[in-house]
Amino acid sequence: MLTVDAGRPGGPDSWRRLGRRGAFWASASVLALALWSSGAPSVLYPIYAEQWALSPAVVTAVFATYQLALVVVLPLLGSLSDQIGRRLVMIWGVALIAASAVIFALAPNVTFLFVGRVLQGAGTGLAIGAASASLVQNNISGNPRFANSLATIATSTGLTLALVLSGAFAQFAPLPLFWSYIVLLVLAVAAVAALAATPDDRPADARRWRPQALRLAPGLRRTFTIATLSVCLAYSVGALFLSLGAYMIRQFTQTDDTLVIGALLGCSSATIGVTALLLTRVPAHTCVWVGVSLTVVSLALMAAVATSGSIVLFLAWCLVGGVAYSFAFTGGLGLINRAAAEHHRGAALSLLYLFAYLLQAATAIGAGALATANGLDVAVSIAAAILTGLCVAVLALMAYDARTTRSDSPEHRSRVPAGRTAPP
Repeated sequence: MLTVDAGRPGGPDSWRRLGRRGAFWASASVLALALWSSGAPSVLYPIYAEQWALSPAVVTAVFATYQLALVVVLPLLGSLSDQIGRRLVMIWGVALIAASAVIFALAPNVTFLFVGRVLQGAGTGLAIGAASASLVQNNISGNPRFANSLATIATSTGLTLALVLSGAFAQFAPLPLFWSYIVLLVLAVAAVAALAATPDDRPADARRWRPQALRLAPGLRRTFTIATLSVCLAYSVGALFLSLGAYMIRQFTQTDDTLVIGALLGCSSATIGVTALLLTRVPAHTCVWVGVSLTVVSLALMAAVATSGSIVLFLAWCLVGGVAYSFAFTGGLGLINRAAAEHHRGAALSLLYLFAYLLQAATAIGAGALATANGLDVAVSIAAAILTGLCVAVLALMAYDARTTRSDSPEHRSRVPAGRTAPP
């Protein structure tokens, strides 16, 4: 069982000034930084491509290196925060994100981008599951859904700031590939300081850590599958948005103003956060239903942008896609946080993120390869069709789960006539 030592007068933690509330907001800042690091290069990818003659396949490979690093880290270290506490794992993760900011700021060639993305992915792999679990563990609200909504708000805030500031620096400041990473570095150092001032949350029965395979607790499989697929859809559409969004704006709408590009991309992530504010009292299953359904609409808009080149349709895709992401991501986290026991929650969340980032990487790499071989419009159309098929599969699974849950309920069984059994 995880415990939080608030510190005793004269004890080893007496110098710390932040309590449970401070730990809650520090964890939210870690989630914001994780998404900031993920999105910081997105507006700048076309500039890197022009300077170093990079194809879309290389650019999406750089983007996907982040996810592939996560896929390596999460199976090895995903349950680490369950064993040694959330706080220490978050500090390590943010330190790696800070190191990645230095690598990006000084990058002289594309190799440094790959190294920076590895560090970002490793840092996020350590921090994101621990931070998500810490929000639930230190929830300052009586509403259990508040932590899930805040996780979405925090990630969208970090991503919005990264996109808008990167675009502004690239448009107006000297050294356009430098300043957004310096801001990320400063914020990462501040987050480490804040985490260091929070109470020690090591488990009372903490033992020497050893690698453990990520496993689901008994009875979580169906809930985990639905939750993971919901988050996977959000992340996969996000992969197209963050890896190729700037290219789409430049090619389809004939706009090369990086501030406009950053603002357009930031509209989506800002919509994610605003929507999440309204979801604190919406049941998780409802969020998943709405999120997956709206994802179908957003994919149709994305395909329409590829054929029409309309900046208005692109903005509509940003807004609808942002709402869809918020519902799908918040609902998926809500399902897991409600179903998983506290001492298994870190592992369950890390396993969810593992699959989500794996599909996100596959989406980015596949779309980049298609764009290089067949053109961006073809790549976008094919990706939209494949992800729409996945949406239909998730909706069918949700319908099956609702029917099975209803059939297994005591109320339903009490209405089944004697001598008959409930349908499977």
